[in-house]
Amino acid sequence: MEWEDDAFVLTARAHGETGAIVELLTERHGKWAAHVAGGASRRMRPFLQAGAKVGAKYRARVADQLGSAALEPVGEGPSALFDDPLALAGLSAAAAVAAGALVEREPHPGAFHAFEALVGALVHPEIWPAVFVRFEAGLLQDLGFGLDLSKCAATGVVDDLVYVSPRTGRAVSREAGEPYKDRLLPLPGFLLSSQAGLAAGDVRAGLDLTAHFLEAFVFAPLNRPLPPARLWLVDRLADAGRL
Repeated sequence: MEWEDDAFVLTARAHGETGAIVELLTERHGKWAAHVAGGASRRMRPFLQAGAKVGAKYRARVADQLGSAALEPVGEGPSALFDDPLALAGLSAAAAVAAGALVEREPHPGAFHAFEALVGALVHPEIWPAVFVRFEAGLLQDLGFGLDLSKCAATGVVDDLVYVSPRTGRAVSREAGEPYKDRLLPLPGFLLSSQAGLAAGDVRAGLDLTAHFLEAFVFAPLNRPLPPARLWLVDRLADAGRL
């Protein structure tokens, strides 16, 4: 079995004295684990960091065994963010969420492109936390748990949507949700339109929203918590006054 694909590194751990087991998020093949010979070497370690983009050539003798991959770096990767620890924390959190949520060897091109969009946004500190929320919403969509923000679940109106039902993931209008607002999740406007801009508290509301559905629909059924890197990111953003 052989394939070639563009990929992002999600995780890498040492294997033996010189090798590494690497989890990749590929464009056409989904999440894939592979052995990388020499992955522990000084030359290769920089592009085995979470979020590094690589060209991957995969080979296995039989389809169900752990195969090997030859990787070539594409672009600067995480090294471009070394002067921005907060952006690096965002990249690590996104990689951890993708690694934990995606089933191995199932194609998820939507997840790949959402991750790629986030990586491209991380050099823009004023917008990337909102793009991170969009990445997680896109991941939910690609996994079949997308939020339905097209109209109010109670009345069918399409205007003044400000809440989301924590049970169904459907939008609720201000008027319909008013009696139940303490039980609903706030819906930040930037998830409805990229032209909406960011209001105070929107990023926190978005992170709370996607965290709720990732926990309920993705991680809880797997008996896993949200990845620590994701929880740490929220703390870092709060400390930096970015929420």
